[in-house]
Amino acid sequence: MSTASRFDGVLFDLDGTLADSAPDLVAALAVLCTELGEPAPDAEAAGRVVSAGGRAILRKGLPAFDEARIEAALPRYLDLYAARAHVATRLYDGVAELLDALDARRIPWGIVTNKAGWLAEPVVAHLGLATRSRVLVAGDTLRQRKPDPAPVLHACTRLGLDPRRIAFVGDDRRDVEAGRAAGARTFVVGWGYLDGGDPRDWGADAIVPTPALLTQALVSA
Repeated sequence: MSTASRFDGVLFDLDGTLADSAPDLVAALAVLCTELGEPAPDAEAAGRVVSAGGRAILRKGLPAFDEARIEAALPRYLDLYAARAHVATRLYDGVAELLDALDARRIPWGIVTNKAGWLAEPVVAHLGLATRSRVLVAGDTLRQRKPDPAPVLHACTRLGLDPRRIAFVGDDRRDVEAGRAAGARTFVVGWGYLDGGDPRDWGADAIVPTPALLTQALVSA
């Protein structure tokens, strides 16, 4: 099989790009709301902001809380999530085939996420990606997080790749900003959470609606 490709490597965001983790994140939010005596959260609204992190999820689920109370609730929320992060989280349909295509063409790929390592690593292992992903840069690997380009550049260094020859794939504006600042080509996935935003405003090189079309974009010479 030909190994020709437009890119020397590919980096992916995790939540909302490779994996649908919203069910477990929202379930943990529901448990927290019950513990705090707050109304059940709007699951759809909370699910849309998954890529923005735990604080954004709490703001949706606990709209009456100010920032100080959000910060106070965050550790308990993360503990609740960690206890059930593997229950319903799964790869999006078509993503397994996308990763298989990259592996078949010997195109190295890795993950750059703002999720803390102690949360990201078990999820990546649960999804069967731990031994396949060449690098995992988590939200606490460096002092900087996306949209800073440092995590993308760090992943490229670990892979021994020129960032100008890689693709960065995500579902959030911060993914695009980080990738562009690093010099990578940027792709937004149409199946991600998107936070109700319009990815056409984010300045990505391409928006791809399905994993099959992303596969074509990444592996075609």
